[in-house]
Amino acid sequence: MASSLRELRQRRQSVTATKKITRAMELIASSQIVKAQQIARNAMPYTTALTHAVSALASHGEVAHPLLEDRVPARRSAMLVVTGDRGLAGAYSSNVIKAAEQLYTKLTDEGQEVVQYITGNKGVGYFEFRNRPVEQKWTGFSDKPQYSHAREIAEVLIEKFLLPYEEGGVDQIHVVGTRFISMLSQQATATRLLPLVVEETDEPATAGEIIPFYTFEPSAAAVLDQLLPLYVANRVYTVLLQSGASELASRQTAMKAATDNAQQLIERLTREANQARQAEITQEISEITGGAAALAESAGNE
Repeated sequence: MASSLRELRQRRQSVTATKKITRAMELIASSQIVKAQQIARNAMPYTTALTHAVSALASHGEVAHPLLEDRVPARRSAMLVVTGDRGLAGAYSSNVIKAAEQLYTKLTDEGQEVVQYITGNKGVGYFEFRNRPVEQKWTGFSDKPQYSHAREIAEVLIEKFLLPYEEGGVDQIHVVGTRFISMLSQQATATRLLPLVVEETDEPATAGEIIPFYTFEPSAAAVLDQLLPLYVANRVYTVLLQSGASELASRQTAMKAATDNAQQLIERLTREANQARQAEITQEISEITGGAAALAESAGNE
């Protein structure tokens, strides 16, 4: 019984130490997600203005650009999968990988060849473990992405898109990331990045807002040539920001659940330890009483 009691106490100490770690990770994720949401909100005005400008350009007459050219039929597609660098974030990375696999199946069923681009150690490890080729990978910034990371990724994807098919170019580029809906809800989504489909933001127009009238110098085509790469980089940056916030929210939720489970386990182990201690005391009392009775009986026989 003493050995069982000792084991229960050791296990309770181990769970208590684990609880301290998960609680600290929960608090860290909570503080970081506030910063991530603030960065995403600060980037929104630029995103909105850039989207309006590109929309005006794309709808201006017969302006053509390679990034707007829809290639039919598509023979080869690139897929950028945005995952996390670290674990302990619940099903965050696994949901993204699941959505990526569904998109991969859909594209291959259409007869397309798929070229993989990965961000995050979790995605890299998943594909390398299965010996599936990865064209290029980026790691180390999943929860704190910078615009420079998005610009680098966008340049690589645009260069691949502009290459002829015979030289290894692709006809479409898809991005699989996570959309941050709320602290308790994040959704893995797949969207087509190129050929470009300009999407207006979901923000409603302000009452009395005047839609700007654009003039383009030296020409609409020249301005479009400058703005479209910026727009693609901004789209990638938005996905990275949304995914980073989603990773932190998922980690906070997972660590809170782990902390709560640890507390419940501590309470159960405490009850079992108390019961074991009571049983131990009862056994010791029984042994003492039995010994005293035996001595008394022995003295009576003499």
